Amino acid sequence: LFNGKDLTGWQDRNGKESKWEVVDGTLQGQKKTGDIWSKERFGDFVLSLEFKTTGNSGIFFRTDNPKSPVQTGIEVQVEKPNGPNKHSVGALYDLVPPKKNNATTGWNKVKITAKDNMITVEMNGEVINGMDLNKWTEPNKNPDGSKNKYKTPLKDFKREGHIGFQDHGHLVAYRNIKIKKL
Repeated sequence: LFNGKDLTGWQDRNGKESKWEVVDGTLQGQKKTGDIWSKERFGDFVLSLEFKTTGNSGIFFRTDNPKSPVQTGIEVQVEKPNGPNKHSVGALYDLVPPKKNNATTGWNKVKITAKDNMITVEMNGEVINGMDLNKWTEPNKNPDGSKNKYKTPLKDFKREGHIGFQDHGHLVAYRNIKIKKL
């Protein structure tokens, strides 16, 4: 998905050239670079990558509209080691906390599998999170009754969309970004 040399296949939310940079084979975003999005859309896939950050970022997937990622896509939280809670590293943001915090302050390996309604998140070789989208049947509500930010039930989300990396004002680096369509 990322060739390690340039931004081929990537764009900003408006479909224009992104302000992210390629540094020593890594994709890097910093303050005011904006989110970066794959030009291609993906449905069922296995996405594997490594990330390193001292702040806040996120991996969006199946995002229908990059101009409204928090309402049209799902995010795996990228953060310095913290948690576990619904907003910590490895969380399916605002939906499901990771089972544990096994992130490091160095490079972290992540694998996200999206197959129809099932989502699985692995970090550093361990399954730490997962969800069945079909259990999210009401707007602004998780299956356990707690609130979330989504105005549309996740069961009604499109099952394909863009992959994106969030700029949240902190230096973040991604590398070895690979995707396998299922």
